[in-house]
Amino acid sequence: MNILKHTPPSLESGSGLLVKGVHRRSFLKWAGGTAAATSLILTGCNDDDTDVIVGEANLGTGDNAVLNYAYALEQLEAAFYQRVIESQFSGITADETALLTDIRDHEVAHREFFKAALGTNAIGGLEVDFSSIDFGKRESVLNAAKTFEDLGVAAYNGAGRFLTSADLLAIAGKIVSVEARHAAYIRDLISNGTFADSTVIDANGLEMSKDPSAVLQAAAPFIKTKINAGVLA
Repeated sequence: MNILKHTPPSLESGSGLLVKGVHRRSFLKWAGGTAAATSLILTGCNDDDTDVIVGEANLGTGDNAVLNYAYALEQLEAAFYQRVIESQFSGITADETALLTDIRDHEVAHREFFKAALGTNAIGGLEVDFSSIDFGKRESVLNAAKTFEDLGVAAYNGAGRFLTSADLLAIAGKIVSVEARHAAYIRDLISNGTFADSTVIDANGLEMSKDPSAVLQAAAPFIKTKINAGVLA
């Protein structure tokens, strides 16, 4: 199974990132893996170009199922952060806008990576439901972001065992490290210094994981499209 034949080459290497200092503005650019990867994927890609379907999305089998599972979650996160930037909450600072824009760009890059890697095996675009989120209020937006980021990290950690491709597992490991940086930053925005706590880190200092069925159940209120997890359920 040569899933990687569709993979953008820039996402398979660690080159292309020019770090200029370690101030907070640079933090998430470093977290993105490579600035070149993000720019290449976003070139010619409209933020709203994900097809919207209503019905059921079947994740498939094997490594394709795992990739589609990740693709579904990245669609959700990308759509959320696009709304965050388009409908900025009251009192948002320039620094918050810049960093949340970085997160949006990372999530769009992740979404497009999985879409490209899956090729014709990719599920369609999911219809999302953010009606429970007040995008005009900072607390509502950041709490939703915390939910999505924590869930994303737990999802990657819980699904890695299903992958049979060592190459895909390595790439998933790189992406989940970015999601963890996002999660830490969002938590720090909510309450400075609370980048991790016992709700996400166990007594052994290890990140907690969730099975796909638990993740999809937690994400269900925000996704209208029914997801058939199949072999991952």
